[in-house]
Amino acid sequence: MNRREVRALFRGAAGKIKRSEAVEKIAGQLAVDKKQIIPINLICKTGMTDVHAVFYVYDDEKEAAKQLPRYRMLRTLPKEERKKILDDEKAAKLKAKQETAASKGGTAAAPGGKKK
Repeated sequence: MNRREVRALFRGAAGKIKRSEAVEKIAGQLAVDKKQIIPINLICKTGMTDVHAVFYVYDDEKEAAKQLPRYRMLRTLPKEERKKILDDEKAAKLKAKQETAASKGGTAAAPGGKKK
């Protein structure tokens, strides 16, 4: 699978640490690129201030993209970049849908219309 599973404990970090910050800390400890580290989960338990985390460290980013679901990869991106990617995909999908409707003759009545 070309990956390592890293379990980490962040003491006193409950509610204070973000996924991106946790990835930066792990990348510093393991001396690898941040893009190779995918946070799987960060768990806080009731009444505790510690965060138990699980990360996958891949040898190659392409391998991570191949093995993990797409949403895991999107979670690692900054919010603005993620929103831009999703908006571009929605626009492309809408454009394709409009083109197919126009090529079919877009003036036909929509199915499920009013019955007489």
